[in-house]
Amino acid sequence: MATDSLPESMLACQLVKFNEPYKIQQVPTPSSLGEHDLLLKVAVASLCHTDGMVQAGIMGSKLPLIASHEGAGTVVATGSAVKDFKKDDRVLAGLPFHRCGHCVDCLGPADYRQYCANSAGAVGVQLDGAFAEYMLVDGREAALLPEKVSFETAAPLACAGCTVWRGILQSGLKKGEWLAIVGSGGGLGHLGIQFAKALGLQVVGVDARDEGLELSRSVGVDVLVDARRGKETVVEEVHQVTNGAGVDATVNVSDAKSAAGLACAITKMHGKMIQIAQPDEVSIPFAELIFRDIHVQGSLISSRGEAQRMLELVAEHGIRVHTNIFHGLEQVPNLVELAHGGKMAGKGVIIVDGDL
Repeated sequence: MATDSLPESMLACQLVKFNEPYKIQQVPTPSSLGEHDLLLKVAVASLCHTDGMVQAGIMGSKLPLIASHEGAGTVVATGSAVKDFKKDDRVLAGLPFHRCGHCVDCLGPADYRQYCANSAGAVGVQLDGAFAEYMLVDGREAALLPEKVSFETAAPLACAGCTVWRGILQSGLKKGEWLAIVGSGGGLGHLGIQFAKALGLQVVGVDARDEGLELSRSVGVDVLVDARRGKETVVEEVHQVTNGAGVDATVNVSDAKSAAGLACAITKMHGKMIQIAQPDEVSIPFAELIFRDIHVQGSLISSRGEAQRMLELVAEHGIRVHTNIFHGLEQVPNLVELAHGGKMAGKGVIIVDGDL
């Protein structure tokens, strides 16, 4: 589908040098679509913890790079082989771009294809992202937005939602079992509480910030524990509500040095701890692995199919994203300042399309 009617340039927020502020400027509008690509008019984009890692040069990004890997928008053009989307469809941007199609992961189960190590990269990480008026995404990775899901809700789900959702699925828990979320009051954590409750799980939230504890409480956590009270107290309080055993599984979304160890400690013997947070090193006392047989598993983002099921759950249960809304790409620096201040509850989003 032609892009001739689109403007030649667009406003974008670019990372031009590592460890320096973004530069907001006019750049060429994407005009070359691969056969599987979608060109989206970005409606809403949001900030993620990983954006800071990209900005610090940790993710191997090539500069200049348009930031943000959390976006949602409307299809304005499609590649020649795209069958699942059409112009004006409302879409959640997928992160992977141009998987190789022939590696073990690409040829394996559909819910592991996002692990392809030979792809062109991820939008907003190695490839231009959503802090722009238009963005390219791979149509094989995108998901259609249900009518009940707004762009403001959708954008943070592209990474934060898809990441914690897959972590919960990887726990393998059944309705009525106990799941703990360490870091429950952050962008991923408060979504995880709602996802888990919608699946019929009982949820323990653990956080160490007043803002995080309040957000956890507001989205319906069953049991809330303040991590600042110390490991022994946290474990004791979790045992009190789980017949002395600990939770059946824990998802850790906190980068705190002690978080992974604490996540294991509140999990029952032979239980599973899903590590999602990405500190430089994950520190777990050997006793948790050897004497308590805690199974530690990492988890990335959802596959396309998992993302579509997540969106359907969001629509069905009215799951909400706690957002801090800024209008216009020019406000990205203010959003970054709020996020880095440590007082932000939930997710920070940018309304890119002022006509919303």
